[in-house]
Amino acid sequence: MFIAVFTLFAVYAERKIAGFVQDRLGPMETGKYGSLQTIADILKLLQKELITPLLADKILFRLAPIVIFVAVFTGFCVMPWSKDFIPVNTHTGLFLIMAIVSIDAIGILMAGWGSNNKFSLLGSMRAIAQMVSYEIPVGLSLIAAVMLTQTLNLNDIATNQGVLSTEEIKFLGIWSVKNVGGIFAWNIFQAPHMIVTYIIFFIATLAECNRAPFDIPEAESELVGGFHTEYGGIQFAFLFLAEYAMMFLVSMLGVVLFLGAWNTPLPNIGPLKLADWTTGFGWGIFWTFSKSLFLVGVQMWIRWTLPRLRADQLMNLCWKVLTPLAFLCMAISAIWRILVMV
Repeated sequence: MFIAVFTLFAVYAERKIAGFVQDRLGPMETGKYGSLQTIADILKLLQKELITPLLADKILFRLAPIVIFVAVFTGFCVMPWSKDFIPVNTHTGLFLIMAIVSIDAIGILMAGWGSNNKFSLLGSMRAIAQMVSYEIPVGLSLIAAVMLTQTLNLNDIATNQGVLSTEEIKFLGIWSVKNVGGIFAWNIFQAPHMIVTYIIFFIATLAECNRAPFDIPEAESELVGGFHTEYGGIQFAFLFLAEYAMMFLVSMLGVVLFLGAWNTPLPNIGPLKLADWTTGFGWGIFWTFSKSLFLVGVQMWIRWTLPRLRADQLMNLCWKVLTPLAFLCMAISAIWRILVMV
């Protein structure tokens, strides 16, 4: 239900952001200021007939949207929303989410191959080449963060960025001004290279989501609709839900790993215990949700601002820029952990 409601509002917001960037109004006819346009589109999709191309591989064609959606949907199971609100608190949560989300590439290949359409096949091959390539800088940037936090448990990583007592600091074996809290306790400020690490993570996850300027797999001017060219109705809706759910998932993962998770950006300053006053179950959900929504908004802003990269530019950015920088950040994390944080 959350993914459905989020997608409902996100599609409307993206249309309005696109209109603002391009100096136009966006949807205005259905509902006040076009607020019901997305609901009308969903109702249209739900009523459409499911058409399978005559020469398509019917099993792969029908399974692909389910595989793609389930892969992204399952990733939310280990994401902590607040200190006491995490569906599955496992010590290998970060590893699990990377393993589950990578199944998304299999679903995209199934969609492209099963459609028996040259545009779909080209789009799926581009998507897989892009996703496999950009998973390397994503993985390296995650390792750089894990080296500092010394855990794969997303709940512990989140807790590590808030206000901690002296006993908690000793137990977790961390180094920081954790009794102050606030924005400077977040991982992005725990070492000088972590800002660069997060920028690498953000750019690479844009490519993982097939979002502009990395939307080559869905290039309308070349490939009609990419791997989902032949899909309509509820099947297309599943693909659409998966894309927007993936946007929120990678934004939320970046928030948990780098931007303090559910922890407040306000510090404790003398008698003003701002961090203590803005911490708790409800506050935690608010901070996690608002930070993630802000990053989703940045993704939308980038889509309607930057031009699409060529395929060679996309691969050059991955292998010649992001991957070496991610390796460097990983090495710095190791040195920083040994020399400074111990």
